[in-house]
Amino acid sequence: MSNKGITSRSESYSQWYLDIIDRAQLAENSSVRGCMVIKPYGYAIWENIQRELDLRIKEMGVSNAYFPLFIPKSFLSKEASHVKGFAKECAIVTHYRLKETKDGMGVEVDPEAKLEDELIVRPTSETIMYDTFSRWIESWRDLPLKINQWANIVRWERRTRLFLRTTEFLWQEGHTVHESHEESKKQVIEALEMYKRFAREVLALEMYGGKKSESEKFAGAVDTYGVEALMQDGKALQFGTSHDLGQNFAKVFNIKYINKNGELEYPWQTSWGVSTRMMGAIVMSHSDDLGLVLPPIIAPIKVVIIPIYKEGNKDKVMEFVKDVESKLSTVVDRVHLDERDFVSVGFKFNEWEKKGVPVRIEIGERDLEKKMVTIVRRDTNEKEEISVNSIGNDIKIILDNIQSELLKRSQKILEEGTTQVSSYKEFKDILKGKKGFLKAYWCGSKECEDAIKYETKATNRCFSKTGKGNCIYCGKESDKEWVFAMCY
Repeated sequence: MSNKGITSRSESYSQWYLDIIDRAQLAENSSVRGCMVIKPYGYAIWENIQRELDLRIKEMGVSNAYFPLFIPKSFLSKEASHVKGFAKECAIVTHYRLKETKDGMGVEVDPEAKLEDELIVRPTSETIMYDTFSRWIESWRDLPLKINQWANIVRWERRTRLFLRTTEFLWQEGHTVHESHEESKKQVIEALEMYKRFAREVLALEMYGGKKSESEKFAGAVDTYGVEALMQDGKALQFGTSHDLGQNFAKVFNIKYINKNGELEYPWQTSWGVSTRMMGAIVMSHSDDLGLVLPPIIAPIKVVIIPIYKEGNKDKVMEFVKDVESKLSTVVDRVHLDERDFVSVGFKFNEWEKKGVPVRIEIGERDLEKKMVTIVRRDTNEKEEISVNSIGNDIKIILDNIQSELLKRSQKILEEGTTQVSSYKEFKDILKGKKGFLKAYWCGSKECEDAIKYETKATNRCFSKTGKGNCIYCGKESDKEWVFAMCY
């Protein structure tokens, strides 16, 4: 682990973010352009996120499955708006074999091994999954069909940043098929609300969630709903979407079913997903200039115990430490005892602070007689002494408190970072300063939306509410308020 310091947020927010990822050993850039290596500690966080989210997905009656990484190019071109939306990001497999070069010093593509039907490396799985669904669904008895996939996705991004935007990333994508549009729309909102609860309860993130504008919706969808969180630098981060696909893909992929009246119909579909982008949201929402700060629920290590001893009293201290560890582990999971002798206590403090472990317990010889230990909360860096006799329950309460306090902190960031604006001048002035979410009325025209984006770099993030106002750009009367922000 690097023992270097971390750039402050005020000096460079972008470098601060990269420093956190590096010092906490979450991920690094790989030798493949735009792709990342997720390190064990970072992947452990992702596994905890995955575990918690998977439970909620299954509570909606959704089953996990897996579909191919490769998609025939002909599939992607079946739905016009879908291919248009992803065409510039697609990686294509054209050949299936290499051969040795004539000089024997390397390999090259074998021109005789060209694929007749070229393959797309999946940018999303609607097409390959719906081709399969057309064989799975015959009758109303086969509906609703609810499938989720945990997979990797490839989108050839021009500019990449660890977790936020990479050429390859990990995600889950849910896909459901229903008898009626009412059922599918209900599923779209259910998935959206599930993501919002998950963000609050697990990631300790407050957010806005709502319908996206036409220009911001998923390629091929009737409607898209998004989840938007506010980062500490005043920029928005979309980390979850839920799509009403209508019957568009059902018609393209010939998904039909015989209804209860014996008639042949096209079903209604949804898709929804979140990705490792959530990792970036966690880093930027909760962390400070000392390093990573993690909500306890997703922390790979919830509590780290650090013994403090001199050579002559090691055995005595360690006996006490082991007893504390035993008592604590019966109540709290993911407790780690740092027994390393080859690094200093100060190094250990610094390392676990950078890695965002929610609670650090320090135990020295003076604690033995008092039967007390010193604990340090990572979210506030406050120290206090607690009794060994009640350590399990006390630490559990502290961890719960850290989880709730991080959510309160996120709620405060969102509340203080949201401004109701009524003039375009105010709109632009705020974006030049603190940024944040701006609630404003918009007439719904693409011309106004495009102009706002071009002039301010702010985009329409989601619908806010109905009411009465004037379009922030052209001044026309509007009955819809929207949330705007500069975003990642």
